[in-house]
Amino acid sequence: MTVTPQAGADVAPRDWNQHPPYLSPAYQSTILRSPRKPLIPVKQSLLTRSGPVFGHDSVGELDNDLTKNGRNNGEPLGERIIVTGRVLDEDGRPVPNTLLEIWQANAAGRYVHRWDQHDAPLDPNFFGAGRCMTDDQGRYRFTSIKPGAYPWGNHHNAWRPAHIHFSLFGPSYLTRLVTQMYFPGDPLLPLDPIYNGIPEGARDLLISRFSIDVTEPVWALGYEFDIVLRGRKATPMEA
Repeated sequence: MTVTPQAGADVAPRDWNQHPPYLSPAYQSTILRSPRKPLIPVKQSLLTRSGPVFGHDSVGELDNDLTKNGRNNGEPLGERIIVTGRVLDEDGRPVPNTLLEIWQANAAGRYVHRWDQHDAPLDPNFFGAGRCMTDDQGRYRFTSIKPGAYPWGNHHNAWRPAHIHFSLFGPSYLTRLVTQMYFPGDPLLPLDPIYNGIPEGARDLLISRFSIDVTEPVWALGYEFDIVLRGRKATPMEA
């Protein structure tokens, strides 16, 4: 069970038409992991609403810069990017003090994980994960390397579009949401069962926007990606 991070107690109910279903047969792993019986609502207690949450007090200076926090002997390979945006509630109000964690593949499309045996090189200077806190305006910012596409075995010639995973933690340990950010113009998006498992009207909410204002000259291209927690414009989240 997950509960949406929130700024206050009065929030609009989640619009489940914005989020992917538990079972999406084209995304084959959902066939085994999706529930087969009706879900049972679990009443929240003071413990689940109030804590504990880990990580908010231990964000380091370089944690939001993936080009530096995994550096070994040099610069990571690939196209440098800046990803920034705001975490907002259903009324467009900023949600401050939210812990954001991201993880991603490197420029060659490989994760630093023992289960990832994709025949692509690991980058000794790129760890592929970072975190930061939203400020008073709900804003976050990461510097990273644009991830590469990778094969994932879901079906014949299956390739995942370039994407970054986002995890958001609110004020208690149950207030966690997970989503993905995609890049504009990716030709793999129409072929991806995970992306297409999201209701058609909500898919574009997962695509970042290129921003020349965020782009830094002679350094990195900039992308904006706002995350809305509830309501009709809520960012689709993993069930």
